[in-house]
Amino acid sequence: MSERASGHLKRPLPCSPESKSLMNFLPWLAQWPRRSIQPFSQSKSLFRLTCQVFLLILGGVVGDSQSHANETTDGKLPREVIDLPLLPAPIDLAPGRKYSDELRDYAMVIGFDRTPKGRLWAAWVAGGDSEKGYFVAASSDDHGETWSRPRLVIDPADLPSGLHHRTLVGNFWTDPLGPLWLFYDQSLGYFDGRAGVWAIRCDNPDSDLPQWTKPVRIWHGSTLNKPIVLSNGDWLLPISLWKRDKIRPVELQNYHHDLDDQRMAHVFVSTDQGESWSRRGGVFIPDGQFDEHMMVELRDGRIWLLARTTCGALAESFSSDCGRTWTKAKPSAIKHINARFHIRRLASGRLLLVKHGWIEERTEVRSHLRAFLSDDDGKT
Repeated sequence: MSERASGHLKRPLPCSPESKSLMNFLPWLAQWPRRSIQPFSQSKSLFRLTCQVFLLILGGVVGDSQSHANETTDGKLPREVIDLPLLPAPIDLAPGRKYSDELRDYAMVIGFDRTPKGRLWAAWVAGGDSEKGYFVAASSDDHGETWSRPRLVIDPADLPSGLHHRTLVGNFWTDPLGPLWLFYDQSLGYFDGRAGVWAIRCDNPDSDLPQWTKPVRIWHGSTLNKPIVLSNGDWLLPISLWKRDKIRPVELQNYHHDLDDQRMAHVFVSTDQGESWSRRGGVFIPDGQFDEHMMVELRDGRIWLLARTTCGALAESFSSDCGRTWTKAKPSAIKHINARFHIRRLASGRLLLVKHGWIEERTEVRSHLRAFLSDDDGKT
């Protein structure tokens, strides 16, 4: 049986040498916020000692809260803490009551897709559009009329110090062979300057008991939008490495300067149906806001990339070599508020564009969501 057929990706889990030591206690770490502390309720000193020992494992400072605060605000967080997002968050396939519809108080759309047999899978962010965000996914077998309880949750463990570890950006995608993918990111705080794109795949997404592969880290950054498949069979995945102005809280602002020349809209490629991914190219987006870029292959063979900006129009760039090199990004004729948009080629061959307002209109607020069709590759 091939590794793909058995539900395992061939790509090994990338992990920095400094963070490999964390593997030994990762299962305990992943369950930290979910473990009951009832046995310690009768002994505050024992509970405090447990927290201090855990901080020592992380390379933190054992002492009073003020000494730990100094440790986390002077730019000297332990490497083991900084590298926690390099380790996979647990994929919870039996979410408990804390993730129920009755107790969740926030929802931000992420995306959804349809499986070959018609099941819909939807993912959204709960907890907040913030460092408290986590992923929730549910399914529908009646075209969206009704939905299941949460079937999957990705909620990385926060640190006992109070530093959050979140999942905030991603999407579902059904690949041409039928399996369902979930791309998602992990980061300390709202953004730690690096983050990281992860992927899991389900080869039986229509089953009563869907099985998911182990998480694989693709690279740094975040992926909000789905891959596209080129006419030559290549899969292109958009990944954005955000600018430093998105980093927060303040104790995370002194890290990952080595990535500063790579803060742009990247294009990653898989030529082996998702078994491995590598960077193919990228383009810097002036006035970019999270990039959130999407791509379509035009009939003349070029790839058209559109991205979110703050300048009143979507930015555009073109590639004539399957994404390896790109023209300098510039404002397109498509006016738009600083917000998410969508462009996709339909099975009919036409392009679908979804945005706020008319093509030539930049709305004042996020309103008047409209859909447009193009028969001439976006010229009209």
